[in-house]
Amino acid sequence: MKNFELFLLQTGLPFFYLKVGLALVLSFVITYFSVPTIIKISRRKNLMDEPGQRSSHLRKIPNLGGIAIFYSIGICASIFAHEIFDLYKFLFASLVILLYVGVMDDIMVMRAYKKLIAQILVSVVLVMGSDVRIRSLFGIFGVYELNYFISVIFTVVTFIILINAFNLIDGIDGLAGGYSLLCSALFGMSYYRLGEYNYPLVILSVCIIGSVLAFLYYNLSHYRSTKIFMGDTGSMLLGFLLAFTAVCFIDIFIDREIPNMPRYHLKSAPAIAVAILILPIVDTLNVIIIRCINKKSPFEADKNHIHHKLIRMNLTHRRSSFYIMCYYLFIIVVAYFLRHIDVNLLLLVVLSLGFLGAYLPDIVTKVQKLKTQS
Repeated sequence: MKNFELFLLQTGLPFFYLKVGLALVLSFVITYFSVPTIIKISRRKNLMDEPGQRSSHLRKIPNLGGIAIFYSIGICASIFAHEIFDLYKFLFASLVILLYVGVMDDIMVMRAYKKLIAQILVSVVLVMGSDVRIRSLFGIFGVYELNYFISVIFTVVTFIILINAFNLIDGIDGLAGGYSLLCSALFGMSYYRLGEYNYPLVILSVCIIGSVLAFLYYNLSHYRSTKIFMGDTGSMLLGFLLAFTAVCFIDIFIDREIPNMPRYHLKSAPAIAVAILILPIVDTLNVIIIRCINKKSPFEADKNHIHHKLIRMNLTHRRSSFYIMCYYLFIIVVAYFLRHIDVNLLLLVVLSLGFLGAYLPDIVTKVQKLKTQS
């Protein structure tokens, strides 16, 4: 490997860029060729998603696409970004546990408390075993460095919220996959700009991008024979991985000295991370608030999600996903240009714009009704 790397340096092609290119292509190819086999087995064994109260589909569709995503990321990250699994020794074990729980839920429908126990388990294993923690809030509400015990609890809760939040936005074609693609690209570019110490995280992000791109080819298909959902397997894996990359992103910007590592400091890092993950965070908070106001259980299924509102406006799944991602990408752009303002103010701006996006469909619908009545 070292001789090959030396050869590449002599030819002027950095080894890192070759790994990025191969990771992107191979992760895409593995998912692309895995999905048809999964569809075939799912149809033969009737492992399909049944249309229900919350479903936006009318027919049975295979829902084990998350297996292909795990397969692709697991292989490619292990080959091209093996340093991650050396540094975070419990990461792969956590992914395997989530794969098992996700597949069991997609096939048999597990009880919510069993899934929650598994999510707590993998979060605690990664947070305590690999020391992946939110160590500081950078002055949010006047809080800076967190006590170890509080840090562990806060990070575990963050993981659980994001895992389930990504599961909740997976309600229409292209949304969970497309937003995962967007988040991975933004985190990947950020890690790349922060220097070669973070290159393994760049490659992990590239593996997610390649795998999800191939999945979206089938998820957005107009043909029922080639259509597939990622299921809880995919949404939990992607939510977990994006929570992991977000926590690592925040940790990089803590102002401290670490041997052989560049020193970075961005006071608004937590607000930027929230901005990148704003859609699942706001959508989840919004539906919980609505359910509590209506005196319903926060865990009771309904159709108050942002994507449900757009579907009721007679928009297609593709258009709904596109509009949602465009709006929340706008929030990320705003957060980037305001990144040097006070972290509390930036967080307020990000959350305000996020909740505005959640109610824009309601506002547009009311305006349209008023126009038709007049």
